[in-house]
Amino acid sequence: MGYIPNLFNFGVVLYVATGAIACSYGLAIIGSTVGQPSFYTSLGLEADTTQPGYSRTASLIGAFNGVNCAGALVGSLANAWLANKFSRKYAIQIGAAILVVGAALCAGSVNVAMFVVARLVAGIGIGILTCVIPMYQSEVSTPETRGFMVSMTGVCFAIGYMLSAWIGYGVYFITASGSTSSFPWRFPLAFQGAPALLLLAGSKVLPFSPRWLMQQGRYEEAHAVLQRLHARKGEELHEQAEREYYQLKCQVDYDNAQKARISVFEVAKTPSNRRRCLVACIMMFFNMFTGSLLIANYAVIIFTNLGLSGSTPLLLLALWVSISLFGNIFTALFIDRWGRRGFMLVGIGGILVSLICETALQAQYVGTDNKAGQRAAVFFIYLFICFWSACMDASQFLYLSEIFPTAVRGQGTAVGMCAWYSAQIIILVAGPIALAEIGWKFLLVLVVPTALYWFLVYFLFPETRQKSLEDINEAFGEVTVVHYQGVTDAEKQEYHDAVVDPVKGSRPVSEVVVETKALGA
Repeated sequence: MGYIPNLFNFGVVLYVATGAIACSYGLAIIGSTVGQPSFYTSLGLEADTTQPGYSRTASLIGAFNGVNCAGALVGSLANAWLANKFSRKYAIQIGAAILVVGAALCAGSVNVAMFVVARLVAGIGIGILTCVIPMYQSEVSTPETRGFMVSMTGVCFAIGYMLSAWIGYGVYFITASGSTSSFPWRFPLAFQGAPALLLLAGSKVLPFSPRWLMQQGRYEEAHAVLQRLHARKGEELHEQAEREYYQLKCQVDYDNAQKARISVFEVAKTPSNRRRCLVACIMMFFNMFTGSLLIANYAVIIFTNLGLSGSTPLLLLALWVSISLFGNIFTALFIDRWGRRGFMLVGIGGILVSLICETALQAQYVGTDNKAGQRAAVFFIYLFICFWSACMDASQFLYLSEIFPTAVRGQGTAVGMCAWYSAQIIILVAGPIALAEIGWKFLLVLVVPTALYWFLVYFLFPETRQKSLEDINEAFGEVTVVHYQGVTDAEKQEYHDAVVDPVKGSRPVSEVVVETKALGA
């Protein structure tokens, strides 16, 4: 089949992904903000790296990123409750509204204290959206196209990074022309609210997640939404959508029968869920320790250390993040064909080689007049983004959104994103200080965990390619009540009955429980 079941399904997934543009833009905007001279003037900061007062500036730049990540961590935790209590759709609306407010406060900041608070508020909105958007996309996608669909988050993340860099590069010339206006740093910060406002404005027409509807006992609505989302051309009886509905209802019936044993913190109670949490935390934490967001935020400082000046560091940053768009499109097109594990293993290996070469070159040529060596260091920064964007960027959101069962997907996604933002706090707060104090040696902090990460993925991460969200349970040692892929003859008959008579529903809960006990569940 093709990459999308129908245009409505793709439209829903793509429209929701506009929120990812706002998130990545907000996470990376400081990267171009620190290249605007008027930013330092407006907030009373020392811009000259050779002056004693720059140590305070470096600490504050780290703090600006740190509070943003801290807010995002809070937002991630809040989403674990919001997405289940109020629905994925309403969580999207809440996150978008908070981000719009945060963007306005950032742009209107008149001192350091106000800017810190504004970054915190914006971070909360970012945290909610980065959790709920890929989760929503995975739940409205078909098993065969989920990789492509959720990769739209990665594509839109790349667009957000691009916008932050190119807008920052463009407004730099306002100052270069002799203007003392604060527009070059205020407008880019305000713009992070534009995609979030667009998402909020049209969110009313988004359907509720069929899996969330099923959890609430709204079976008819879930059935109608699933049919509309997954209708395939040439199917008069919506056979595939009916199969998905039947499997989902069987699984929900089983989950409901087990509710007496499910707690608020179920995500950490069972061995299978603890394994999922371990995998999620390893992936999201170590992804940040490859250095992707460090470079995105502090590339201007890195390129300056490599002997570049003026608008050139901003231009190189804009070109660097632009490459990520093509890499994420590559992921979207091929990850359902080649699998998640393969993408991650190739990506981590390529990143590791890039980091080792970059470390060696910076150790040899930073602070020298050797232009060839410094340009070679710039090359490996670009090679890094090729591997990161093509193999890791979209893959992380996709994998996180699909490994947890429906009942705890909100909690599980929050756990993974908390690990992601915790690593960001460490890297982004320490980054400007470390780059100023120890320079290239900070890259060693990235090389060692990246090497360890490759082995962890190889030994711990199961493949989830083209499996339904319910079928993935088996990869973590749990029961799949009825399979979507690899069905038995008995299951084929069940699906046939369900498609011929969709209102017949799933098997009685008593049968499901007896069967799962027989399987040792």
